[in-house]
Parts: sequence; structure tokens; C-alpha cells
Amino acid sequence: MSFRVCIPCAGTGSRLGEATRFINKSLVSISNRPVLSHLIDHFPADAEFVIALGHKGHLVRELLELAYPHRRFFFADVAPFEGPGSGLGLSLLACRLYLQQPFVFISCDTLVDESIPAPSENWMGYAKTDDLRPYRTLQILGDQVLSITEKGLADPATHRAYIGLAGIHNYGIFWDAMIEGGAAAIETGEAFGLRSLLPCAIRAHGFTWHDTGNTNTLSQARMHYRQQDEPNILEKPNEAIWFVGDSVIKFSDDTSFIANRVKRVREIAEYVPAITASSDHMYRYKKVHGCILSEVANLPTFRRLLDHCLGFWIRKPLSQSQSDAFRANCLRFYRDKTLERVEQFYRNFGHADGDQAINGVSMPTLENLLQKVDWEHLADGSPGRFHGDFHFENILFTPDERFVFLDWRQDFAGDLSVGDIYYDLAKLMHGLIVSHELIASNLYRVNWCGDRIDFDVHRKQSLVECEHFFHGWLTEREYDRRKVCIMTALIYLNIAALHHHPYCELLYALGKSMLFEEIGK
Repeated sequence: MSFRVCIPCAGTGSRLGEATRFINKSLVSISNRPVLSHLIDHFPADAEFVIALGHKGHLVRELLELAYPHRRFFFADVAPFEGPGSGLGLSLLACRLYLQQPFVFISCDTLVDESIPAPSENWMGYAKTDDLRPYRTLQILGDQVLSITEKGLADPATHRAYIGLAGIHNYGIFWDAMIEGGAAAIETGEAFGLRSLLPCAIRAHGFTWHDTGNTNTLSQARMHYRQQDEPNILEKPNEAIWFVGDSVIKFSDDTSFIANRVKRVREIAEYVPAITASSDHMYRYKKVHGCILSEVANLPTFRRLLDHCLGFWIRKPLSQSQSDAFRANCLRFYRDKTLERVEQFYRNFGHADGDQAINGVSMPTLENLLQKVDWEHLADGSPGRFHGDFHFENILFTPDERFVFLDWRQDFAGDLSVGDIYYDLAKLMHGLIVSHELIASNLYRVNWCGDRIDFDVHRKQSLVECEHFFHGWLTEREYDRRKVCIMTALIYLNIAALHHHPYCELLYALGKSMLFEEIGK
């Protein structure tokens, strides 16, 4: 039976806090896929979807059109989607034109394990929960819904939590009730119309339910859906990488970020996947099968990678004016950005510069250390083709033993063509020292207390061996090894402001202690 599915995605997702600052709540990631993708993949290939759009609705539309080019979607804009006059009922009424037939209603924060029935009869989904108070409930006798009860009025002996999932067969009766209900229907949502179907009979369907609508239950849902072999992607609030079917979709709230990523493929095409489609905030490429290099890295493979990179890191001859511009870019990228990011770290996490001892070693202030950095020497870089975020988590090793580079940087201080090869070298070293995989497993500790910071981070022996070899390789290839180490320390200080607590403190402490060691030399 072909049918339509209504998914309201207009709300602001306020119960998820910062998670919905840059995205719609239906795009929050679970197992490296948006919640919305989990929902859509639950339904048959011929199902059609009616999506109510409001908060960050353009991102929902972009995702669906990129990820599901062969699915059929109808979009309805909801206004207002927040404040006075808004409500779930208004989202439904905005979709009414496209739902003049039996349909399934599902909240965009409702995930279930079982298959979802077609709307060949009226039905409502329920689940057993320890605490019924936060939820609207169903009074059930046998497999029939007797009544729909508001929050806080349930009898645990006879009621079950309603999970925001229903099949609406008698759609004409449903819509008449929603229209006649006025403000009450707008505030109550689909439950208002469903009550009008009780005389027609509503079957009760039990589900294993995962609520993604608040921070606690979202965390539980992520644990349930987590796959043992899924990539370890450290979250950023304004970026995401999603795996949908055989495609990978990169999201950023910054449109120039996406546009420049797409343009840069011309520079590095033979080393990265081909982009198959893009929009303002996203681009898509076909998934490459292989292992993240951090999972299989050993010294022989690392040597092969460095040999492979000799063909990638090609220096570019520059005119005098281009050389001057490159040096200016390097100064902005290394000095100016570092100073900005350090201040951002202090603001974000309530810390201040000081002479805290790190792992028992007395330190001057970070400001003092940064004043001793020879920024002009760092700006005397090696202009050429660059990746920009070159570490093992962004390198795939395929079954046929090829290297494929992922998640390349969109520019180097605004330049899409010429970057500093030294920055790639430093990014590679930073990933050898701090493994994303081990960070994701919380295999580190950091304690910042008053005038003392203590930290430790687990390391893979294979990466330690690769780091030792890398130091020798840099010298052999006549790169300035000390410059690479100083840049690595600056990278940790830069990214500290961008990551979660307490990982941010580990990055800051590691960056400052490395910088102190190298400046001392």
C-alpha cells in the first residue's frame, strides 16, 4: 500500500539546548545520520513524505533533496513556528492540502525499533515507560484505545505513553476536527484530531521507543543506535558529516565554507572523492569503502603514506607579489588566528591566562610564550598544494591499498589554491600525538584546579612509532622539524576553543606545554 507520511519539523527544539542552535532538531546526529534519515528509512520506497518546515527549515529541505533524490517530498512552510499562535496543530494544518488521503503521522523526535504499519486503519503507537508524567497517554483495553489523556492524568495500571506516532485512516473526520478545533487544536496538535476518531475505533500498537527530543533521552538513543565500527567523528555544533545510504553529506552553517570546499576539488581532485551534488550548506559525495587510517596505521603504512604525499605536496612558484601575499596569509593564519582563538577559549570556558604549573612543570603565562614565538619565521612557509586538515581520521585506506583524503580545508587564510605545506605536516603530527579514536573513548584525563593543571592522554604504540619516524623523515626531507613542532602546539591551542569540555582543557594544556618545551629549545 502506497501512502504518505507527515513529519512536522517546524519547532525550535528548545529542549535540546545548544544542539539546535545551528540546525533543526530533526537533523541532530545519531550514529552519524540525522534523526530524519532514520525516520525516512523506516518507510517503503514508494512512501511519500509531507514535511512541515519552520526553524532552520531550509536545512531540512537541503538535506532531503541531496540525500534522497529519488524520494518524493512535499514541503509546507509554517508561520509562525514559534511564539504566540504557534503549535504542532498549526504545522499539521499547513500540511493539510497534501494529506487528503490516509497517512502516517510521526514526530521528528520519535524513533522506534519495529516496522511501522500502513494507515489501512486508525492506530496509535504507545510504549512502556517508568514515568508517565511527561507524556500524553493512552488508556488501552486489549488492543483498542479507549481514551487519549493529557499529561499528568494517567493511571499507570491502564495507561501507556503515547509516542507521537499514529496511522490516520479516516482523514476526513480528522481534518474536520482540526479545523473546527481552532486555537485548542493548534495548541494540542494531532491528539486533538485523533480524539475525533475514537468512535471509529483506534487500534493500539506497542513499540520500542527512543525519544530524541531532550538531552537525556537523546543521549540514550545515541547509545542504543551506536555501531561498533562507526567512524569516530568529534562533534562540532555548526558542522556535521552524515552517512546516508551510499552517500556522505558534509554540512556547515557557513555557505562560503561549503562553496569553497566544492571549488577546491579542482585543485586536489585525484586525491579526494568526487562531489556529486551540492547546495548552499551541504555537499555530497559517494561513500568510499575503506578504513580510517588511524584504525590500521603501522610504520610500513605510514611510510607508504608519506611517499604518496610527495606527489601531493607540490610547491608552487610565486611571483614577488604572490610571495608577499602568502607571507601575509601565513601571519594571519598562525599569529592572528591563534591570538583570537586563545581569547575565545578563555571566554567559552571561564578560564584566564596564568602561570599554572602543568604536570608539575612551572610555566610562564601563555601570553609570555606567544610573545617569544618567531612569527616571521613561521610565516616563511612552503607554498604549495595543501589539504588543510591532514590527520589520520581524514585519510582512508581502501581494500586495494589506496589512500583517499577526506574533509579537506576550504581555504588557507582565504586562498583556495596556495597554502602552507608546513601546516599539513603539523596537522599530521597533531593527529599522531592525539588520536580521535581514543578521545572518543574518553581515554584521557585533565584536572584544572587553581594554579595547577594535570593531564594525561592514552596513545597507541603504533602512532608513537610513526611519530618517531616522522621526526627523522622531516629532517631527511630538509623540513624544519622545530617549526613543525611549534605549529603543532599552536594547532592544539587553536582548536581548544572549538571542542567540548573537558577535552578543550586537555588541548590547551598540551598545546601550552609543547610550546613551552619548543620555545625553551
